[in-house]
Amino acid sequence: MVDAYAYNPYSPEGNWRVSSSYYLSCELLVSLAQCQLMPIKWRGSSLLKAFLAEEVLVKMESHYVMESGFYMTAFAATIFIGSLVTVGVLLLTLLISLTIMLQSCQSRSEVVVELQNPSYDYNYCKMFSLHAELNNLEPKDFPSICRTPAMQHINKAQYENDLNASLWVVERHFDSVMASHDGLDVVLMDIDDILPNPHYTPHLADRLHQYDRSNCFEEAPRLKQVLFLRLYMKLKAGGWSLILLSRKPENERNATMGQLVSAGYSGWSSVIFRLDNEMGIDTSEFFYRQKAGLQKSGFRIAGVISSRMDALNKPSLGERSFKLPNEMYYRFDHHTENTYLTE
Repeated sequence: MVDAYAYNPYSPEGNWRVSSSYYLSCELLVSLAQCQLMPIKWRGSSLLKAFLAEEVLVKMESHYVMESGFYMTAFAATIFIGSLVTVGVLLLTLLISLTIMLQSCQSRSEVVVELQNPSYDYNYCKMFSLHAELNNLEPKDFPSICRTPAMQHINKAQYENDLNASLWVVERHFDSVMASHDGLDVVLMDIDDILPNPHYTPHLADRLHQYDRSNCFEEAPRLKQVLFLRLYMKLKAGGWSLILLSRKPENERNATMGQLVSAGYSGWSSVIFRLDNEMGIDTSEFFYRQKAGLQKSGFRIAGVISSRMDALNKPSLGERSFKLPNEMYYRFDHHTENTYLTE
């Protein structure tokens, strides 16, 4: 309610007095355009009424200022802030995941580079040894970096363990089968395994002397001779006919058989050497022809025992092949000729 004062010359109390009253109703939180002047209860001059109404409106309008922005409730603000926090956490998690993935890829790349650049590594030389055996490579074809793994292989008795395990497999097989009494069930044994090839002996002695590792590498052939002889005696006691095969020429027969007897071998069915006209053929072909000739003569080949792949290639029907570890491919003295293989 607003009291208005108007001038009255007849008033004894002064020049001004309360002449009228009126009421204004306005919703202040809404636009001034919606503000309405309620009916005014007025006593006196209509001119004063208009004057007072205009003054009040001018004063009220001066208190309101229009500002830009938007209105948000507390609940909406909470949801908005929570969303921002969630997005931030997700971005941080994504960044951490990408960092871990990049580190993993970098580690794998380093492993690939290491595998592509062979070093003094036993696994690499082991696989190269298998490759050499499959392709009948000579010791001179080995990379020189395999010297250290070869020493470790012999010194840590790994070769002995491999040999014992291989011979155990052979014994288990022949314990499960019986030889016939007609003497035609034969087992072929590669005697070059038990009689070292003299072609490597001088080179072996020189390298062993240079590196002073003669004890461990001399023990490997001796160990093989002892275990191979034990297997030979067990097969012989089981009634199997034993035929010995060699890559050596026929003119070395007498010397080789003398070595066999000295080593404790006896009672074999036959010993086969290479004739002069067979020296030019591949050793794999030589062994294949010998096996085919024996079968044509009525023999039944129960198994072939050798540490070299050329004697085990092209197996016939019913024939078992037994691969023994070959210490020749673990002697570091042989691994000195070809360094280009690792480049």
